Amino acid sequence: MTDSWERARRMLARAGLPSESLAQVRPLAGGTYNTVEELRLTDGSRYVLKVPPAATVPGLRHERELLVSEAEFYRAATTVGVPAPRVVALAERELLMTACPGDPWDDSLTDAEQEELRGELGRQVARLHRVTGPGFGYPSGALGPLAPDWRTAFTALLDAVLDDARHYGARLPRSADDTARTLRAAHPALDDVTVPRLVHFDLWPGNILVDRSTGTPRIGGLIDGERMFWGDPVADFVSLALLGDIEKDEAFLAGYREADGRVDFDAPTRLRLALYRAYLYLIMITETVPRGPDPGRDRWVQEAVAPELTAALDEIEALSRTA
Repeated sequence: MTDSWERARRMLARAGLPSESLAQVRPLAGGTYNTVEELRLTDGSRYVLKVPPAATVPGLRHERELLVSEAEFYRAATTVGVPAPRVVALAERELLMTACPGDPWDDSLTDAEQEELRGELGRQVARLHRVTGPGFGYPSGALGPLAPDWRTAFTALLDAVLDDARHYGARLPRSADDTARTLRAAHPALDDVTVPRLVHFDLWPGNILVDRSTGTPRIGGLIDGERMFWGDPVADFVSLALLGDIEKDEAFLAGYREADGRVDFDAPTRLRLALYRAYLYLIMITETVPRGPDPGRDRWVQEAVAPELTAALDEIEALSRTA
């Protein structure tokens, strides 16, 4: 019996499920950090087991105890009726959850289906943003306890990824010190955020499952909530329009506002949004180093992501002068 089967049986037993009914263990692709496997039981039920790399594997500072944050996201999502996996067990740094129906969002959808789904997604994200937390920051505690204010929490997030960039010698388009100076000028804008709200922060199409089982595509689940934090809901708009502009996504914004999601793209909001874009793109560039050599990924990051980081920093400089 392989290690995967032994691990799966152990987690099923811990969750009070019949480990002897395990029929299949299948690796799931798409992740870049954790090991993810689908478990099928003889009765047809499906579960997903997520296992982090060993503690000795190099990574970014905020990546410690990611599965604690992921479990928190799923528990919170269920309180507002957003489709997401249900936590079955979290133990020994491993997370067992139910499987959601569907496959990752892809280009096979028609334009009409895309527009309908973007509206549905907008409504779901608005519901997520109704959930409030006990403080600001990562619930995993990877960067310390939750903070009483958003400026304290988010500047700690920025400082951590910049320290990671320096430590790993990441190829940033500007030096880490120059980047830090630019970001610092926008820190006062963070004081506009006074309520910690649920932020997924990784809602690119690969983490949105589309269920076609009824004929009409519907969102089957929002998955991979391991990057979630309590903070400014505007931060979710970065991955929702990865390397793009959320203001151009009319269908999503219509659905978001229909479900009472509130956003006004005034100058202070755009300044905060530029900060969050910079944070995500700093992560994407820096994480390529500890992940190990991948020439194709490195090339894409330098050609596609690095220019977007530069654009975010330029926007922060321009908006900070007029703030």
